[in-house]
Amino acid sequence: MDTALSTYRIVIADDHPLFRGALREAVAGLPRQLTIAEAGSFAEMQEIVGADPDVDLVLLDLTMPGVKGFSGLMYLRAQHPGVPVVIVSATEDPDVIRRCFEFGASGFIRKTLGTEEMRQAVQTVLDGGSFVPSDVDLSASRDSESAKLAARLASLTPQQVRVLMMLSEGLLNKQIAYELSVSEATVKAHVSAILTKLGVDSRTQAVIAASKIAGEGWPGQALNG
Repeated sequence: MDTALSTYRIVIADDHPLFRGALREAVAGLPRQLTIAEAGSFAEMQEIVGADPDVDLVLLDLTMPGVKGFSGLMYLRAQHPGVPVVIVSATEDPDVIRRCFEFGASGFIRKTLGTEEMRQAVQTVLDGGSFVPSDVDLSASRDSESAKLAARLASLTPQQVRVLMMLSEGLLNKQIAYELSVSEATVKAHVSAILTKLGVDSRTQAVIAASKIAGEGWPGQALNG
């Protein structure tokens, strides 16, 4: 068997060195050759994943430098839709965990899990499955308005998510067009679609709506108001 075909390329993104070490220990026990990269900030993780299109899995801390709320997860799913993301977090809040899956996470690992349990969770996702904490019911009802907004945000296409993030940074249509290498007309069409999907009337309302779910801002960008 060609061992190159069985190599896992995994990125561990967490700002705590000790926990990165714990995750490395967990995945190192997987029965396959590994290439493991570590990132202590969201920017480092972006650079690693952007430079390696063959990444098989990202283990992403929900709160780390350069990211707030669910914005890091949404950004990854938009930029690299083919790369599975497993959230690692100390939170016990079932609503937070459910939202992670709504925004495209393939798994959720609590930082209180033991090494063997973490390893099994990672293996499950690498095998194409999803790992949901046994005490979390993904079908449980939540606040209806919050659930509706989360569903609307999740309905955005990857390009629309990118446009919304740039709107959050205060960029004009012309600047967004330049960054995405598309026409201003295309950007206007995306903005119009975003407003329709989020059920709002202005760019400002779209940014505020996103911030309610995604946290205080997108990666590297804090919102006021």
